[in-house]
Amino acid sequence: MKVFQRSLSYIAIVLIAISSATLQASSGDEQHQSTGNPIDTKEEIQAYIKHHLQDSHDFVLYTNGETGHHVGFPLPIILWDGGLQVFMSSKFHHGETVAESNGNYYKLYHGKIYKTDAAGTIHDDGHGHPSNEKPLDFSITKSVVGMLLTGLLMLLLFSSLAKGYKKGPIPTGIARVLEPLVIYVRDEIAKPNIGEKKYRKFMGFLLTVFFFIWILNLLGLTPLGFNVTGNIAVTACLGIFTMVIYMASGSKDFWQHTLWMPGVPVILRPILAVIELVGFILIKPFSLLVRLYANITAGHFVVMSLIALMILMKAKFGAVGATGMSLVLSLFITVIELLVAFLQAFIFTMLSSLFIGMAVEEHDHH
Repeated sequence: MKVFQRSLSYIAIVLIAISSATLQASSGDEQHQSTGNPIDTKEEIQAYIKHHLQDSHDFVLYTNGETGHHVGFPLPIILWDGGLQVFMSSKFHHGETVAESNGNYYKLYHGKIYKTDAAGTIHDDGHGHPSNEKPLDFSITKSVVGMLLTGLLMLLLFSSLAKGYKKGPIPTGIARVLEPLVIYVRDEIAKPNIGEKKYRKFMGFLLTVFFFIWILNLLGLTPLGFNVTGNIAVTACLGIFTMVIYMASGSKDFWQHTLWMPGVPVILRPILAVIELVGFILIKPFSLLVRLYANITAGHFVVMSLIALMILMKAKFGAVGATGMSLVLSLFITVIELLVAFLQAFIFTMLSSLFIGMAVEEHDHH
């Protein structure tokens, strides 16, 4: 009961923080109208939401609408351009200035870093895309920080769980929350899909994927603005990891039924083999990565669109009415997003275990 109450308190704090940050941003926009450059049209709001969903090289916690001053902190820029170039993203001033490093000049343009001159010239290739040279970018972006933070949290949580079992068979503290989830993944996901004999081999991967996605989804609901699982590169890596595991773990029967399907006319076997390989190598990982990416991105987009109602509907319902309506709807969707955060972690883990189970299953031959 205490754990549940603490969870509710955490959720309430997160929602209040989101609401207060939103109200401050709205107030800042009202103040900024005197400068003639507020974000108050449908097109500008859509562009702002799209920018927010993208990865970035710094954290912006709040923007003063009157002065345009960004409050946040920069992240390290690590480039390889004829040598290692390391500096902080504050040199870009949120893309407004050119950064100089060891005589080289770089420009942050639409979230990507291009090599340029001292004036920051960006050349067009004739199709609306920059033609400037791009250095190899190994920078610590906001998504990377989110993944590192999630990895650290998982290390601390499961270290605590392991130490709890040394004290006795009954877990204490945070282990009381983790143990039911671990048992749930084992009994409801791994065993039914992989089987009693082989599920243990894959429990480490399934637990890691489940908690990694779940914690990242929860971080995405905080005012820090993480959108890691809404980054298709991240979900693609998770899907590829699953594909490599079930392809590498495939049994003899699995490969026999995939490459030379028994009971089928010989002339059709090569065609079916190609279809089966395409399904296992492309379609199944693609379904994993797209489902997670699309659901999380859509959730963030809906929440931010509902928050933006306080700006779009201010003229019709007044500032107080539009703000109240926006907050009620956004808080309702945010609570649903808490369920979606768990649900997407469950679905990805369940489908991964299902694909692994299909690969390691031993077929009966009669």
